[in-house]
Amino acid sequence: MAVARWMYDACIPTNAVNSSYYQPMLNAVASYGTGYEGPNYHALRVPLLREAKREVQLIVDSYCLYWADIGCTIMVDGWTNTGHKTLINFLVYCLKGIVFIRSVDASDLVKDDNNLSNLFDEIVNWVGLANIVHLVTNNVANYVATESILCGKYRNISWSSCAAHCLNLIFKEIGKMDHVAKLAKHASKITLFIYNHEALQAWLRTRKNWTEIVCLGPTRFATTFIALESLKEHKHDLQALVTSKFYIELRYAKDKKARAVVKIILDN
Repeated sequence: MAVARWMYDACIPTNAVNSSYYQPMLNAVASYGTGYEGPNYHALRVPLLREAKREVQLIVDSYCLYWADIGCTIMVDGWTNTGHKTLINFLVYCLKGIVFIRSVDASDLVKDDNNLSNLFDEIVNWVGLANIVHLVTNNVANYVATESILCGKYRNISWSSCAAHCLNLIFKEIGKMDHVAKLAKHASKITLFIYNHEALQAWLRTRKNWTEIVCLGPTRFATTFIALESLKEHKHDLQALVTSKFYIELRYAKDKKARAVVKIILDN
């Protein structure tokens, strides 16, 4: 209870106990015995933080030695954060593990092949040209052009596109097919209707083994098919809902949109 009260009072998320450092911390306190005084505010902010940084640097240095022995792969991941900033993450992979190098804010950068190749050059120089054998990026046109420049400049580096990105683009093309696009549109109508009415959600949550419906994602095209699968799994619960006395007596059950959704749900 002492641990629980401290976590609740400090608003620490309960999934913090899943940290691999959680039990070792408790073991260390228990081995010390009663009277242990935890680190104060200053210690956590300055000397202990400095020590933790030093530990991480030692781990990275040990990886660098590994790169020199067997080579490594540079992985590039471009994404957009919630603030709509375009970021490019650079990571190094080897059999020992992955190291995050840096994140570049490319919002103001013209992401053509010349600018990207200059950015990649900085990473190559930091990791060491002799250590790099492979480069992985997505297969957007500007990255493919950058790859051609780099592989022409550095003969020892090979390139391959990100498998996840390739699969995502395949799903995107499949999603453009008329019958798939129609299914996705119907799926969207169902999920929007359900999640716009709290009473429907409450009724469905009383069903045995109910799980939430997966919604379509705007950027990851595979989510379209995950959402369709989710609706198929919820088929009988949804059909039970729209044929129940509870639903028929709702004031909005006879609306045009509601009738359209019911027609989709009951269409085998």
